[in-house]
Amino acid sequence: MTNNDTDRLAARKRTAATAGTQLKSDGIKMEKNAMTIREMARQAKDASVTLAALSSDSKNKALQAVAEALRKRGDDIIAANAIDLEAAVAAGLPGPIQKRLKFDAIKLGDVIAGVESLLVLPDPAGATLAATELDQGLNLCKVSCPIGVIGVIFESRPDALVQISTLCLKSGNAVLLKGGSEAMHSNRILATVIAEASEKAGLPAGWLQLLETRADVNEMLKQDDLIDLVIPRGSNAFVKYIMDNSNIPVMGHADGICHAYVDENADLEMARNIVVDSKCQYTSVCNAMETLLVHRAIAAEFLPAAAEALRSRGVKLLGCPDTCAIIAAEPASEQDWDTEYLDYILSIKVVDSLDQAIAHINRHGSGHTDVIITNNEQAAKRFQSLVDSGNVFWNCSTRFSDGFRYGLGAEVGISTSKIHARGPVGLEGLVIYKWLLQGNGQVVADYAEGRKQFTHRPLPWD
Repeated sequence: MTNNDTDRLAARKRTAATAGTQLKSDGIKMEKNAMTIREMARQAKDASVTLAALSSDSKNKALQAVAEALRKRGDDIIAANAIDLEAAVAAGLPGPIQKRLKFDAIKLGDVIAGVESLLVLPDPAGATLAATELDQGLNLCKVSCPIGVIGVIFESRPDALVQISTLCLKSGNAVLLKGGSEAMHSNRILATVIAEASEKAGLPAGWLQLLETRADVNEMLKQDDLIDLVIPRGSNAFVKYIMDNSNIPVMGHADGICHAYVDENADLEMARNIVVDSKCQYTSVCNAMETLLVHRAIAAEFLPAAAEALRSRGVKLLGCPDTCAIIAAEPASEQDWDTEYLDYILSIKVVDSLDQAIAHINRHGSGHTDVIITNNEQAAKRFQSLVDSGNVFWNCSTRFSDGFRYGLGAEVGISTSKIHARGPVGLEGLVIYKWLLQGNGQVVADYAEGRKQFTHRPLPWD
């Protein structure tokens, strides 16, 4: 560590001490200490009713206030994050986790830009989705509305807290947040800044609640009468634990076992660039490639150049016997095909056909993101039709699987389930719908006894 680094760390610690003092008096932390999880969930439920009725202008005003508050408290936020980073280093946490945990000026700028991007997106709540005349003067509308109260459990990424909470704000949902314990100080100050700024701008108190322990999560899972949806982000075992220990509906994904398949008709230079980006652009995220599939017809030509490019980025290669016969790689086990590394490790398998690649993905993939690299349109369409994943790409990196890149205003998570939302879950995945019926004294008896007939005529809507 250089002298300049030492000076900067010391300055951050001094700022962090000030921030820590501030945190002790922050309203959200005091409320957390004073309330049970049941009471927090009740407050969020009450707040959700008010949130659902807020206008788009009111929600945008609150979002603007949040962006300004994050900018104003930037030094305090970075200082709090420095405490978490120092603890992570001392604990010997892996480099990818430390990278994910880091919340510096660049990350701060990114999350502020993300919050401000929500201002220009349409309000997903209150939109008419369909309209039907059941009979003259009896009109039925299908209208989007917030889900209500959402519990989100996420990894040690402080930027995720900002993204999730502001998406919930824009869509009119209250939220209970539980981040990784490694980001405790970062999460506390971020939650406080967001809650205080938004409540001053008119949002109901308690719409955002911060949980901090595993015990808090276990208590939250019991609140099925107050919480409408849980979104866990983590391992298969973790997601299964959530599903097995709660009656609350669960939406989310477990592992991100993503594949790239290089077809026999691929542009090999394009394929190499896509493979390197999919694996190396950011290894510790769920949309990073974990398994590379290569058609046998081009394996001998493609693999040596691809291996050199990957090794130059520090990637450890594991391969099937056919792969190991072409390039230097450690033997891959059956378990490797089912492993999310979140690190500079890649499994490689040579396949005989497009259909074999599809079968491998559908057997070993997690339903997250898979890509085919080919100049054969028919092969690409077959791949996109038959691969059973939420995101299926053609000639581009798996890393494009992201709510912000989709124009959804970042994401609350990625869903590999098959309920109301799939793939990156942005604003549209945080609303459901209700049926609104307006009449003029109509009664069912008239229709049941044949005095009146339904018209079921579609009506125009905006």
